[in-house]
Amino acid sequence: MSASLESHSSSTDQHFFRTSVLTKWMLAAALCLLTAIAYLPAIQGGFIWDDDDYVTENPTLHTFDGLVAIWTDPSATPQYYPVVHSSFWIENHLWGLNPMGYHLVNVLVHCISALLLWRVLSRFSVPGAYVAALLFAVHPMHVESVAWITERKNVLSGMFTLLTILCWLRYWDFTKSESDAETTPRNRRWYALALLCFIAALLSKTVASTLPAALLVMIWWKRGTLRIKDFVALIPFFVIGIGMGLLTVWLEKVQVGASGMDWELSPWQRVLIAGRALWFYAGKLVWPTELIFTYPRWEIDVTSWWQNAFPIAAIAVMITLFVMRHRLGRGPIAAVCLYAGTLFPALGFFDVYPMRFSFVADHFAYMASVPLIALVVGVVATWLQTKDQDEEEFGLGRHLPKLMAAGAALLLATVSFSQATIYSGLEVLWRDTLAKNPNSFMAHNNLGALLNRRGDYLEAETHLRRALEIKPTFADSVINLAQARQNLGDLEEALSLYTRATELNPGLAEAYNGLGASQGMMGDFDAAEASLNHAIEIDPGYANSYGNLATLRSSQGRNEEAIELFQTAVQLAPERLDHRTNLARVLMSVQRWEDASAVWQGILDQSPEDVSAILNLGVIAANQQRTEDAIGYFERVLAIVPNHLSATYNMGAMHDALGNTAEAEQYFRRAERLQPSVP
Repeated sequence: MSASLESHSSSTDQHFFRTSVLTKWMLAAALCLLTAIAYLPAIQGGFIWDDDDYVTENPTLHTFDGLVAIWTDPSATPQYYPVVHSSFWIENHLWGLNPMGYHLVNVLVHCISALLLWRVLSRFSVPGAYVAALLFAVHPMHVESVAWITERKNVLSGMFTLLTILCWLRYWDFTKSESDAETTPRNRRWYALALLCFIAALLSKTVASTLPAALLVMIWWKRGTLRIKDFVALIPFFVIGIGMGLLTVWLEKVQVGASGMDWELSPWQRVLIAGRALWFYAGKLVWPTELIFTYPRWEIDVTSWWQNAFPIAAIAVMITLFVMRHRLGRGPIAAVCLYAGTLFPALGFFDVYPMRFSFVADHFAYMASVPLIALVVGVVATWLQTKDQDEEEFGLGRHLPKLMAAGAALLLATVSFSQATIYSGLEVLWRDTLAKNPNSFMAHNNLGALLNRRGDYLEAETHLRRALEIKPTFADSVINLAQARQNLGDLEEALSLYTRATELNPGLAEAYNGLGASQGMMGDFDAAEASLNHAIEIDPGYANSYGNLATLRSSQGRNEEAIELFQTAVQLAPERLDHRTNLARVLMSVQRWEDASAVWQGILDQSPEDVSAILNLGVIAANQQRTEDAIGYFERVLAIVPNHLSATYNMGAMHDALGNTAEAEQYFRRAERLQPSVP
């Protein structure tokens, strides 16, 4: 009898275990599915701002030497985050410049982070751990971090941060009672793994440098005390974190350019920024509406009573929660300290480049949102658990938490879906930004630059002049306006604007490059050469300067020098087809057919329907007496552009060379009919 009961009990336990595991898998799948649906518009989107520097025009992503430079040369990439750029390097070799792959990886890493967060909060016995992780996964404030490929920094750093916490708990589980923790043997391999994950988090984004302090807050939260050994164990984390943080601060000033008038703020002004930012992010987390890619930059006034009220109120809340910890528990004050501490690197005390445009940005609050979300969910879950049991009689008490959680998750996912649509492309992003923040000089400038590239020079000029009305000293807008005027045929104003840009920022290679190009177009070759050489001196890695100097050399008949300069431009920016096209044309002009053919073929490999490449491969084949090959190329051109004049005429010439008089005459007559339509 006892054996039978024991067997039945074991079977029941196994069934319960299988059910529990299955439930967890189903919950995990539901979280990932809802997150993927919320980010569907972004997954189908393209590249946006800064994605050119990080992905599409990043020369380090193409070769093994580039991968080495990612790790060994802090100046090789826009920011020294080698884990991030290594992930881009791998993806570039897997699916090239297909943006969907990069978006999918961002969403996947974000889902993994949400699942890790579920595990972390469960280890800390936070009520509603799964709900908190679910809301983290679909919260609209996180769309900027996940939908923006460049912000791979955030999602990777967040994932490694959570892994660090889990590894630390395996090494030293401070969620247990102190006596139990002391008697549990510690495996130093988990300590090493925690340190390795922390370094990976820092090499993804150095906002993770606050994690050692956050671990101390967590220990105090669970234990109520901090001991010397807690600090000693974390010394390597503090040393590495502070070192990486200082390196990032230095690189932001020296390499990224976070210095100058826009960052000249007094200590108290920075305190006012920090206080206001704390309340700003908390408000957006609770009520995520009117989310903007670039928020208005606040005017900081130390004499304003209401601006001074922000930091005072923030400090008052912290003091109140600390004083009332015996009644409320240590959780609320710990959550608020973790929130403020995680945000600390982005509160304005350190100069970062985005402060030029705004003191706040959604992506700054990615991991800082976790403690507040956990606090709110935990409070609500605890309240629901302690409600009067009368509701159970009507069946409401059992289902209310699930209904509330599902409703909140669906609502946030719907808002995130809408928010993700603005990241589908650059023009959509900038127009949405201007609709919500009409005085964003950055959005006006970047939209103007985009319209320039598209050839809409008149609308570009409107936005660029508006950008300069708002920010007259922004040299980038001056350069972009000069390009618009240059393309509209006003070389005099373009020259004047480029000169003004060099005065506003003498260290800007783009300004001297544009100045040199304008001088060359106006026939002042000596001045053009001096300006372009100066641009190269300022930035030896700026491909456009070599390209423009090569064009100048070619116009002077110095073709061999032009070829060498174009080759340098191609080497520096292999993704740019215009440099390759110009190189191929110069090679053809000196009848280096094989070299020119190789360049055109490379263009064709990258852009299979590039009509210019196909046509010129046909011309090269014709010059090498490969008539049949030439006809094949010209036929491909006509399949893409049926009324292409040059291809039509060349087809006639090839058939004439083969003695196909009737076919040749047919193509020649067709070319004559097309001739009047050619501008």
